[in-house]
Amino acid sequence: MKYFDHFHLAKFMPRSVRARWPIVLVVVTGLAVSALHADAPLGKVPGTVIAASSNSIAMFLSSPSLAILPGGNYAASYDISGKNPRAGHTVICTSSDRGKTWGQLAELTSQHWSTLFTHQDALWLLGVSTKGGRIQIRRSTDGGATWTTPEDGKSGVLAADGKFHCGPTPVIVHAGRIWRGFEEFAPKGNARIFAAFMLSAPANADLLNAASWTRSTAVTSKREWLNVRTPSWLEGNAVVTPSGALVDILRVESHPAPGADLELPGAARNIPRFEVAAMLQISKDGRNASFDPARGFIHFVGSESKFTIRYDPVSRRYWSVVNRITNRRSGMDFEHSPHHQRNVISLTSSADLRDWQEHYRLLRYAEGSVVVKATSQVGFQYPDWQFDGEDIVAVSRTSWGGVNYHDANHITFHRLEHFRTLTLADSPPDLAGNPVQ
Repeated sequence: MKYFDHFHLAKFMPRSVRARWPIVLVVVTGLAVSALHADAPLGKVPGTVIAASSNSIAMFLSSPSLAILPGGNYAASYDISGKNPRAGHTVICTSSDRGKTWGQLAELTSQHWSTLFTHQDALWLLGVSTKGGRIQIRRSTDGGATWTTPEDGKSGVLAADGKFHCGPTPVIVHAGRIWRGFEEFAPKGNARIFAAFMLSAPANADLLNAASWTRSTAVTSKREWLNVRTPSWLEGNAVVTPSGALVDILRVESHPAPGADLELPGAARNIPRFEVAAMLQISKDGRNASFDPARGFIHFVGSESKFTIRYDPVSRRYWSVVNRITNRRSGMDFEHSPHHQRNVISLTSSADLRDWQEHYRLLRYAEGSVVVKATSQVGFQYPDWQFDGEDIVAVSRTSWGGVNYHDANHITFHRLEHFRTLTLADSPPDLAGNPVQ
C-alpha cells in the first residue's frame, strides 16, 4: 500500500470536506495508517519480536543494545520516542532461553541512546539522559531488574557541562581502562555538527563516580576534509587496532554538498561514496583525540548508519552487522539519496579495519528499490550484537509497516548460526518476494 501524506489526501476530497480539514485530518490519517499496518503482504515480522509499538504513529522504538550475562541470560535495552507519555524512557528486557522469548524487566526514565555491558560482576547502562543531555551511567546487580539512579557526580552523572550525543556503541576494556565513544552536539542552523571524543576510566575504578573518568579532547569534521552536505561524524566505536592502539571509528555522512563533484576529494577519493568511515586516534592515557585526513578516512561497508564493531580472537578478524547500500542508481538529491537505504542488513569482517568484506545478508526487503524516507515503510537498522559461541546474536530497530523506515515500530532479535562459515550464497531470499509466513 502506498503511503499518502495529508496534502495528497486532500486533493481527492470534495471541497465541502476540505473546508472541514482540521477535523477530517485526524480521522483520515488514522484510517490510512490503520490500513497500512494491516497490509497482509508484509507477513510476519522477521526474527523474534522483543517489543512492538502499541501506537505506530506516536510511539517509536529505537537504539537497541544487547548484553549476555555471565549466567547465560540475555539482556536487551531500547528507547521510546515520539509523541507519547513514555517518550524518553529506556526499557530493559531479558531472555532466559537464548532469545526465543522475552520479558520486560524495568523501565527507566531520563535515559537515552545507551549501551548495555557487563563489568565488575554487574550489568551497566551508559548513555545520555536525553537528546543533547548529560552523560550518565547506571548499575544493576540483579540482572537488570533494579538500577541505580544518576543524581550527581558520585551516583552516575559523568558530564553535565554540554550537550552530548552517542549511540549504543561498544564499551570495551583495553590496557587497564574501560572505553566508550561520545560526541558533543553543536548544531549550526539545521546542520547536525558533532565533535567526537573518547570517555575512559580505570577498569577497576568506581564507575559511578565522575572523578574516575577522563574525557579526551574533541575533534570536529571539517568541510575541507570531505566536501559533503554536512561534515558530520557520529556514533563512534571504541576499537583496538591490530597494533594495539585505541581508535574511535565513526559513521560518516558522505552525501555530496550542493554542486559538489560526485567523487570524494583528497584522501578519500578512492573510497566508494556512502562507504566512508572515519578513524580517530586516541592517546594511551585517554586525554587526546586526533585525526589525520590523509589516513583517517577508511573504506567501511555500512558507514552511513550506526554500526557495532567487535573483535573475534578465534578468526582474528573484526566483525560488524551493518546496513548495506545496494542501490546506487537513485538520485543524488537528498530525499532520494542512497544514504536512506536501511532495508538490507549484512555481516561483514576485516583483518585490519581498512579492508572490509561482505559475507552474508541476514535481512533484506525490496533490496533494489529506491528508498525515500517519507514512503518507505520497512527498515532494519541500528543493529547491536554479541558473539555467542559459534553464533552471533543481534537486536535490530525494525520498521515493519511503520510510518516510515526510520521511525520503527518493533525491536527484533536475530541469530546468525555458525557465522564464521556463512557466505553470500547462504543468504535468505528477499522478504519482498518471499514474505515470511
